[in-house]
Amino acid sequence: MSTVFNFTFVPWFRAVAPYIHKFRHQTFVVGVPGEAIAAGKLPNLVQDLALIQSMGVRVVLVHGFRPQVDEQLRAKGHAARFHSGIRITDPVALDCAQEAAGQLRFEIEAAFSMGLPNTPMAGAKVRVISGNFITARPIGIVDGVDFQHSGLVRKVDVAGIKGALDMGALVLLSPFGFSLTGEAFNLTMEEVATSVAVALQADKLIFVTEIPGIRVRPFDPPGEDNPIDTELSLADAQAILAQAPTPTQPTEPAFYLQHCVRACLGGVERSHIIPFAVDGSLLLEVYVHDGIGTMVVDEKLENLREATPDDVGGILQLIEPFERDGTLVKRSRTEIERDIANYTIIEHDGVIFGCAALYPYPEAKTGEMAALTVAPQAQGQGDGERLLKRIEQRARLMGLQSIFVLTTRTMHWFLKRGFQPVSPDWLPEARKRKYNWDRRSQVLVKRLS
Repeated sequence: MSTVFNFTFVPWFRAVAPYIHKFRHQTFVVGVPGEAIAAGKLPNLVQDLALIQSMGVRVVLVHGFRPQVDEQLRAKGHAARFHSGIRITDPVALDCAQEAAGQLRFEIEAAFSMGLPNTPMAGAKVRVISGNFITARPIGIVDGVDFQHSGLVRKVDVAGIKGALDMGALVLLSPFGFSLTGEAFNLTMEEVATSVAVALQADKLIFVTEIPGIRVRPFDPPGEDNPIDTELSLADAQAILAQAPTPTQPTEPAFYLQHCVRACLGGVERSHIIPFAVDGSLLLEVYVHDGIGTMVVDEKLENLREATPDDVGGILQLIEPFERDGTLVKRSRTEIERDIANYTIIEHDGVIFGCAALYPYPEAKTGEMAALTVAPQAQGQGDGERLLKRIEQRARLMGLQSIFVLTTRTMHWFLKRGFQPVSPDWLPEARKRKYNWDRRSQVLVKRLS
């Protein structure tokens, strides 16, 4: 096995491991539109869902069938009719929807039953359970338009779905529901997925969609200056919906976003919009720091705060690779536990991605910023500067007039941020006695205004 592979695999696996641990036993509701299946994405989606489930995630998969129903209607010479983006399901359209749902369910179950040959999940057995878990009601007549057999979710059989999940099965739902009298109603994938996620109080609702996510300026053209907003607060998402016209097409920014907001208001912790065009987008969104699409949350998951004793393990795991390569001076667990009140951390989704410590020397009105660290996968996003600003703020509150650092490898980063080089003789007497002359660290000072 090559040294290059070892060098890249080990840090990658360590970065992914906290998410594997965090999401074990959690419930994800994944909505996949019929367009993804029509585009030939089903085999890879099945492989990734099987992989996620193998890591202990409880998965509910809801499929759509818009293009498949339209194809059935064209074959019968019958026009598809919509109002406000919702299909008007007459008796012919209902027959087409039932045919499309049956065919897609068969294809999906067959894909999970193949043992996933020639994939990382070869030989994996995924039990798929479908059923009449959705009770529906008619939309009725709205704005003078009779939606006929189009419906909305009335009730979700939570106990039935949880029972299937408890058996280790993947639950597969079609966008169909039945009334108490046995009448069938055509639903939308988005409505079913959102209603199920809220009813289950799922940990995640994930839409694998035609769009890459919501852009920083959602109504402007895409470009390098208008990237995907990877984390959107509930308040910001609601503001976007307030500006957007009522969506009628899945490619409009508000189409999936409205369901993410509804789920978030209903108690689902996180809702995601990710592209099916990118292979492995499910894995990239769930197990990578910033993901690939847009995540809607009730409040920002990234938190800059002072450390507590519970953070010692996370800090040790973060700084250990930098101690090993000589970037940082080695610190023992006992030392970090003793000085934990000096540390500031950045955590994202419960995982610590950055830290720094402030050791004050009040007699000299200065303090040392030590152990400034940002995880490799989170570098380049401004977290180092955020930690520096917080350390400066803490130093000012202590009445300190400057902060200093000792560094052997990152001198230029500090120079760009207002630090000036000085002789080691400048150090406070207590710190000078501990200075390691063999290490020959550069001493840099920043005056605080």
